[in-house]
Amino acid sequence: MGTFLKLKNINLKYQIGKDSINVLKNIDLNIKKKETVSFVGESGSGKTSLIMLIGGLEKPNSGKIIFQDQEITDLSEDEVSEIRKKNIGIIFQSFYLIPNYTAAENVALTLELNNFKNPEKEAKILLDRFGLNNRFNNLPSQLSGGEQQRVAIARAIAMKPELILADEPTGNLDTENSLMIADIIFKYVKEEGSSLIMVTHDIKLANKAKRKIRIKDGKIK
Repeated sequence: MGTFLKLKNINLKYQIGKDSINVLKNIDLNIKKKETVSFVGESGSGKTSLIMLIGGLEKPNSGKIIFQDQEITDLSEDEVSEIRKKNIGIIFQSFYLIPNYTAAENVALTLELNNFKNPEKEAKILLDRFGLNNRFNNLPSQLSGGEQQRVAIARAIAMKPELILADEPTGNLDTENSLMIADIIFKYVKEEGSSLIMVTHDIKLANKAKRKIRIKDGKIK
């Protein structure tokens, strides 16, 4: 069994004027296939940066990230983007839906970019799975926060990625919607056998993961 995801001695610094801020310090981490992991910690502890690095949206200053036996830290922007497109789904706290596209069009776009046949039909199947069958033709502005997040999740998992990264997926939602979104994500991961890495302030949500990792001052505790 090869490595699914491995972080070796990852360091990340930000330069702000003359100051250098160490965001992540000597992070070592192994994630297995089908594993669910939550990162918890104070704001500014480096949790979101970790998600950005794993998703290839940022590069570390030093260290290696190996995803499915391939080191992604040395790859070009385009090569990482190709891997992400097929294998990694990212759910953000802000929904980032295209405002003048309907719910179905927002999800179908991901499938179109990956040359799927019948992207609109596939998109509707996914939205239906998340209880949005009466919302296919609504624009994001006509949807509640919980509905928008469900559309965003459908878009993130449209390609059936093996790894789902979720950054505060319930951060903008009330308790009722948060519980529903948590159920949707964990049910999906279980049914499809995906791995999940999630950053959250919500302890109830964090506890749903098999493994909970605390990050403090850029280090894993």
